[in-house]
Formats: sequence, structure tokens, C-alpha cells
Amino acid sequence: MTVAGRTSEAAGERRAAPQIGLLVGGLVLLAAVAVVSIGVGARSISPTEVVRALLDYQGTDDHVIVRDVRAPRALLAVAVGAALAVSGALIQTLARNPLAEPGILGVTAGAGFAITLGSGLGFAAGQAGQLGSAVVGSVLAALLVAAVGRRSPLRLVLTGVALTAVLSGVALGMRLMLPDTFDAYRFWSVGSLAAREQAPLAWPLTAIAVCLVGALLLSRALNALALGETVAHTLGAGVGRVRAMALVLITVLSGAATAVAGPILFVGLMVPHLVRKPAAGSVPWLILYTMVLGPIVLLVADMGSRVLLPTGEVPVAVVTAFLGGPMLIWAVRRYGAGSL
Repeated sequence: MTVAGRTSEAAGERRAAPQIGLLVGGLVLLAAVAVVSIGVGARSISPTEVVRALLDYQGTDDHVIVRDVRAPRALLAVAVGAALAVSGALIQTLARNPLAEPGILGVTAGAGFAITLGSGLGFAAGQAGQLGSAVVGSVLAALLVAAVGRRSPLRLVLTGVALTAVLSGVALGMRLMLPDTFDAYRFWSVGSLAAREQAPLAWPLTAIAVCLVGALLLSRALNALALGETVAHTLGAGVGRVRAMALVLITVLSGAATAVAGPILFVGLMVPHLVRKPAAGSVPWLILYTMVLGPIVLLVADMGSRVLLPTGEVPVAVVTAFLGGPMLIWAVRRYGAGSL
């Protein structure tokens, strides 16, 4: 290796050192927030007792609460937070729009329409039926958006907005005409983690884990695509293939998260903005940081949902909306309304 090559490699290592340190610090913070989150609730449990319940189960009341209720809920929050945040980073990179978020592909509207239709026809009864309907609806909606708008990021956004409006309007009309369908839909439509840990989650969580790995593997190709299609072609990236793979990852990540927890807005929008500066324009680092910060944001929001009201829980989607509203205003002011 030449002297210039060794110098360049050493400079690259020096630039990566702070980013690695920040990532490790984020992982430590995530573990600490998860432990604290498990202890927060109507019955407070100390972090020491939470760790003891996880590592040395004794069967006490506190240990049963930790193992059977709060630890699965924390795991669900970690998976959903990572899925929404990473899908947000992917759609913003793919559409080259800093104000894009996962729902722009019609995922949320497709899931809501499928649950409404399934409830009206009688095959979306119970958590398993709602989960299956939401997954199928979100995937079909995203596939339709991708098929129509695949040629350009602008067409993709416009197609997603149009399909969302159509599906939302039709679903609303059905719910107004069928009161029983409305009753079934309204429990899913408020994004929440409460009691969702009791649903069959093995397949959705596995799909999220696989797609998170896929996002990391695809991140280098997205780095080239973020520079523009002409530059990406020059660097040898298969633009069509990379875009198709990214759309699949966005669909599965946001669709699975929406199916298991309901529509939780703003996580996919605000988390990528919070880590964009330390990522320094690198899509791989952006994906890694959002994968860590997304769960932290949702765990904190979930803790807030449990303690804001003394008489019960606030849906976590309300807390994320409260946090994400100011972030959206800031983003619009920074990037301009023309980015919408």
C-alpha cells in the first residue's frame, strides 16, 4: 500500500472513531432506557429488580409482571421504533425529500382500509385477524404505489398521497355505514403498545429483524443513489434494483410496525432528522443511528403514556404526535414548504 493510501485509510479511521463512540453510547443509553421503561407503570419496579427478574427469575409478583407483560412490551417498542425510524430514513433517502415519512407509501391507509373491510366481512375479528388484515392491506397498498410511481421520486410521493386519500375516504364511508365495523376499527386506529404484546408477534418481529439487516446491507448502494441517479449510474449502482429493494424494505418495516401497534406517526419523520448531523451524509451511519434512536424515542414516549394521566394510559401515538408536531414545523421552516 502506498503512503497516500495509508494516510487516507488512517484519516478515514479517525473520522469514524467519533461515530463509533456515539453508536456505542447510544446502545448503552438504549439498554438503560429499556430497563427503566420496564419498571415504570401502575406498579413501580426498581431497575435493580428489573435486571434481577430478567437474569435470575424467582417467580415473585414483580418478576411475573416484568417477564410476562413489561419486557415483551419493551421488546415490541424497540422493534416498532426501529422499524418506523429506519423506514423513515429509507423513504427520505429514496425520495430525496427530507419531509417524507413511511405513511407516504399508503401503508397506514392500506392497513386501515383492510381492517375496515375485514371487520365488515367478518374475518378481521380478534388481534390475529386484525394483524393479518393490516399486513396484507399495507403490503398491497405499497405495491400499488410502487408500481404506479416507480419511475420518479415525485411520482411516488404523489401516488402515495392520492391512494391514501382514496382509501381513507372509502374506509371512512364504510365505518359510518357499519357501526360494528367502526367499533372494531377504533381500537386499532389509536396507535398504542398497551396489550399489543399479547398478540401473535413472532412473524412480524422476525420480518422486522430481517429487514433491518437488509437495510444495513443496502445502505452503501443507497449512499450512491442519494447523490442522484446520474452519479449512481456512474458509480455502477443498479438504480432500478436498489430502488425496488428499498421499497420492499420500507413496505415490510412500516407495514409490520403499523399492523402490530396501529398508526404511530412522526417517529419515521423526526428520528432521521435528529441523527442526520452526526451521520454526516453517510446513509450507513444514518441507518445505524436511526436503528438505535428510534427505539429510545418510542420507549420514552411509552413511559410518558403511562404516567401522564393518573387514571389510565394515554395512547403512545398521542405522545409521539406531541413530540413530532414541533419537529415537523421546524423541518418545514428549515427545508421550505416546497419540499412537501
